[in-house]
Amino acid sequence: MDNSRLFLYAALAFVGLLIWEQWKADYGPQPEPVVQQQQQSSSALSSAPQTSQIANDLPELANIQNEVSPDSSNNAANNSGKLIYIETDVFEAQIDTLGGVIKSLKLKNYPVDLEHPNEYLELVHSQADSVYLVQNGLRSSASAAPTHYSSFTTAEDSYVMEESADVLRVPFQWNEGGIQVIKTYEFKRGDYLINLNHRVINQSNTEWVGSQYRQLQRSRPLETSKLLYTYTGAVVYNDEIKYEKIDFDDMEEKAFQLESSGGWAAMIHHYFLTAWIAKPEEKNLLYSIANTKRYPATYTIGMRSDNQQISAGSEGEFNSQLFGGPKLVNRLEEISPGLDLTVDYGALTFLSKPLYWLLSFFYDIVGNWGLAIILLTLTVKAIFYKLSEKSYKSMARMRKVGPRLKALKERYGDDRQQMNKAMMELYKTEKINPMGGCLPMLVQMPVFIALYWALLESVDLRQAPFIFWIQDLSVMDPYYILPVIMGISMIIQQKLSPTPMADPVQAKMMMALPLVFTVFFAFFPAGLVLYWVSNNILTISQQWVITKRIDSGEEK
Repeated sequence: MDNSRLFLYAALAFVGLLIWEQWKADYGPQPEPVVQQQQQSSSALSSAPQTSQIANDLPELANIQNEVSPDSSNNAANNSGKLIYIETDVFEAQIDTLGGVIKSLKLKNYPVDLEHPNEYLELVHSQADSVYLVQNGLRSSASAAPTHYSSFTTAEDSYVMEESADVLRVPFQWNEGGIQVIKTYEFKRGDYLINLNHRVINQSNTEWVGSQYRQLQRSRPLETSKLLYTYTGAVVYNDEIKYEKIDFDDMEEKAFQLESSGGWAAMIHHYFLTAWIAKPEEKNLLYSIANTKRYPATYTIGMRSDNQQISAGSEGEFNSQLFGGPKLVNRLEEISPGLDLTVDYGALTFLSKPLYWLLSFFYDIVGNWGLAIILLTLTVKAIFYKLSEKSYKSMARMRKVGPRLKALKERYGDDRQQMNKAMMELYKTEKINPMGGCLPMLVQMPVFIALYWALLESVDLRQAPFIFWIQDLSVMDPYYILPVIMGISMIIQQKLSPTPMADPVQAKMMMALPLVFTVFFAFFPAGLVLYWVSNNILTISQQWVITKRIDSGEEK
């Protein structure tokens, strides 16, 4: 196979893959919206006002008629009590006394951009046209129990972690019908993992039976990248199903329900996630709810525990963990099995994970993510050196016999049978394997794609500087210097490759390819372009040395 043609096909296939992924996200088949995800019983319908039905985001509401909030409205961000301010070394948060809902969670180590270092990224938020809420509560069909629509009280209006403290506890209290519930959020220094405790004190004369639920609710993102598609939506995990995505369209089409032991439920997007994590032995119902009639439409993923019995005069507890922060692989691996899979490398995870580990290893040595990318690229090239050498030797020999192949084409004209026969004889005489340059490149292609995803998903590159004009490897080169260098390197590679014996259309496509890729990569994150530039320069160096040896007769 013509190696230039192979390069063209591989490049176009890679670009096509990116375009296809984005097309699926933007224009893929959309299911018809479901007006009401969970069918309610006739008694529940008769006892609840219409606005409550629309705003229903409580799990299995049909079985519990006395917990429909009469204040629910069509706007997902309207309901609010008093907002309690919380600050730790890594968080600025606001928790609503209505339901103890986390309505704002800002990450102090992750500014919105480099120009505004004191404006923190707001992972959880509540706005008129975009919501992302962390909700939880208790459920009981026979007794009083606080949901995320119930009013809580708290002793302070703000809670700030002292410099000498390692833990900050924020308690909320609720009382009704002899049942007292103390909901406590526990924040730890330097950690994005939050503990949640529901302490139920039964001061009534009857047994209390109920369960806890924890859920994440958000609207669709207002903006998505048109070039770099990364998954935004819900994910669930347990030992049986492992890692399963449930996107917003899935929720609209059909409510998700699954009995589960342990595991977690999460909302993820590029670089960040929130996740409710159950105890390993805890039995839960994993569920989803889509509310498409409210504005903005909201999508909920959650888990509800089995019932717990608390006899009169005694008390019991429900415990959970909430993670809200960046996709730091090493920390996610420590928290719960499978949580590191939210760093979504796709089908090539088995390759991307060790490549990310190697990238982190180099960063620990040099302290610069840009240099770490260059060292990682160099390492990958070294691993595949022998395979690449065979490919480049084949290409160099093809280039050397190029004039003779051209002469054969002129001699035989349209007689393709005689032409192919003469070419095979020439290849045999010169000891050229036409496939010698193809297979090594095909073997390396999955590794290069896996490295691409490892760099794309790495939150470590966000706002990480390289040198001079590149102060953020996760955004495009502001002066387009790296994309231009990459385009030039592609032109040099073409000069070192054998001239294709193809029709004029293919020749023009090959000539246009560097320009197309330069424009395409101009909008890519600088870290990804740096990888391609480094790879191209190393390829050119290796290819130039081998071509020179073949042309001078040093290698046969």
